[in-house]
Amino acid sequence: MELQEKKHIASLFDRIAAHYDGLNHLLSLGIDRCWRRQAVRSMKPADEVLDVAAGTGDLAILMCRNHKAQHVTAADLSAGMMAIGAAKAQRAKAPVTFEQVNAQAMPYADASYDAVTCAYGVRNFADLDAGLREMYRVLKEGGELRIMEFGYPDNTLVRWGYDLYFDYCLPLVGRLFSRDKIAYTYLNRSVKGFVYGEDFARHLRKAGFKEVSFRKQTFGISYLYLAAK
Repeated sequence: MELQEKKHIASLFDRIAAHYDGLNHLLSLGIDRCWRRQAVRSMKPADEVLDVAAGTGDLAILMCRNHKAQHVTAADLSAGMMAIGAAKAQRAKAPVTFEQVNAQAMPYADASYDAVTCAYGVRNFADLDAGLREMYRVLKEGGELRIMEFGYPDNTLVRWGYDLYFDYCLPLVGRLFSRDKIAYTYLNRSVKGFVYGEDFARHLRKAGFKEVSFRKQTFGISYLYLAAK
């Protein structure tokens, strides 16, 4: 992924914020909701949780609803995405605070959070390792990390359908609904050019995390990474 594109990631997501939730659910056929539920079920209850690249707050709100977080700090660069998320959290009466934060240089003190989460955001970091080091830094000793990110299916038939869908269907539908010619082409490339599975797990270990493991979701289209400090 071009570094220059990642420098402008906030404005990209600001442009598609109004359509983001609907398109996410449409383009994943609703399976993204199931992936998030699996991630939340894997967590222990925590008092303070940091959700990095929180977007419109789906994961943060779900953690509160399922009593996995007493309070969530939802950090993101996109003001447009967070405005939608804040409205959703208010309707849900979920204790979520949205803050505009660069994930690679967070303003939080060391060991501030009982758990750190991130759903489909780490591939947008300009510096992946710097972002993971920041997650490690703000996590308390014994705290949990949960990261969800897209992968690449290993089943030949599923991979063929995945390539067809990601190369043609997703960019076309994204452009039609969002009226943005660039955003969904970028999202397609950002997924297909990112590390996954054991390669991503190595980055977690390099950042200092222990007990690193991962689970494939839906043939490896998505991965759930689990780790601890």
